Amino acid sequence: MSWKRLVPTLNRVLVEKITAPAKTTSGILLPEKSSKLNSGKVVAVGPGLRDKAGNVVPVALKEGDSVLLPDYGGTQVKLDDKEYHLYRDEDILGVLHEK
Repeated sequence: MSWKRLVPTLNRVLVEKITAPAKTTSGILLPEKSSKLNSGKVVAVGPGLRDKAGNVVPVALKEGDSVLLPDYGGTQVKLDDKEYHLYRDEDILGVLHEK
């Protein structure tokens, strides 16, 4: 896994975006706008920020979380042939849970 070479610093989160399928299982092509959510999977997290007292405030996310991402922002990172994005902890919109 190429992402293991990159360890985010401070309150940053490394995310692999989840891409919506381009066609259904029966072969029907889907329009580009039909994608559900701008989401991704957290693959690495930084240790967190320090508060004024010097205590580490950990990142609210953990590896493996499915998250809702903002439409814009983050930093694109390409490792080997895979594309990842770095976001600050507070830029992540929410955690997605299955029903």
